[in-house]
Amino acid sequence: MKTYIIQDWTDSHVATKGNPPRDVRYRVYRQGRRHYQDIHSSNGERLHTLELPDGIVLEKSSYEVFLRYALTDIAAA
Repeated sequence: MKTYIIQDWTDSHVATKGNPPRDVRYRVYRQGRRHYQDIHSSNGERLHTLELPDGIVLEKSSYEVFLRYALTDIAAA
């Protein structure tokens, strides 16, 4: 299945409540009818892939919000 990039790799310094800040990279892409946010550490290690709800696919400000939620969830695991 072909992958369509919506937002290419973007570096982000994410401060999460109760955890040390993290430097990560993320991208947003579409495969078929589904949209995903792929999150990697700054050294390229895959941390998480989120399936994005249809309503926020083109809301770039929402990408950072989902990024923070995912990193909080990863830290709690």
